[in-house]
Amino acid sequence: MRTPYDRLKRRADFVRVTRARQSSAASGLVLQTAAQQAADSPLRVGITASRKVGNAVLRNRAKRRLRAVAEQVMPRHARQGHDYVMIARHNTAIRPFDELIKDLESALKRLKVWRDG
Repeated sequence: MRTPYDRLKRRADFVRVTRARQSSAASGLVLQTAAQQAADSPLRVGITASRKVGNAVLRNRAKRRLRAVAEQVMPRHARQGHDYVMIARHNTAIRPFDELIKDLESALKRLKVWRDG
């Protein structure tokens, strides 16, 4: 299945975004961002969930929900030329979907990578 954005897959990319130290935490997720070298590069998104989230079933559910939120919000409102990492939190799997969308939108605004779509 094709997503409207490119995905981060390599651990080195996740580490680079984490080392940029630009992050915003909300109740449902943590968003980290780092600028790419080329400003006109397509946006890339990576999603992760640690064991703190829960067992494998909860981690997979949380990642599915974050992918769905990213597909709705990121293509329209995330600035191009950046890499984003979305980290699931312990209540991501049970948080209402519209609240997850608001969490992501507010995180984009706090990190100053919001664009009007």
